[in-house]
Amino acid sequence: MQDPLSALPGYLLRRASASALADLNQRLAEIDVNHTDASLLILIGANPGVTQSDAARMLGIQRANMVGLIARIEGRGWLLRQRVDGRSQALSLSPAGDRMLERAWAIVHAFEARLVERVPVELQPHLVPILRHLWGERG
Repeated sequence: MQDPLSALPGYLLRRASASALADLNQRLAEIDVNHTDASLLILIGANPGVTQSDAARMLGIQRANMVGLIARIEGRGWLLRQRVDGRSQALSLSPAGDRMLERAWAIVHAFEARLVERVPVELQPHLVPILRHLWGERG
């Protein structure tokens, strides 16, 4: 059977993304987190005191979804919130959150290394710049 979709870059990118995300989530399930949880832990770990709204913007998460995510992460004891002003809350990791971040980072780094290894060596230096360009970043 012919697959005319296999020649479409957008289709291939979506399929590659879905495959990579499923693989990452399977790996993260070992520590009972998903890619969104890990992304938030990584972001907060790199930016202690980031506001909830800035974190949502950076991760591309809608406000309604962010509320549940923050509540879940906080409920697991990984997150500390501190009111900045009337509406803003600064986010930081608790000691348990730091430990979970360390575990999540180890899995993410191993996953990323395996992902890049699947690309021919001569193309590996171009992978991230191409993906950033397709995503819309220029830097």
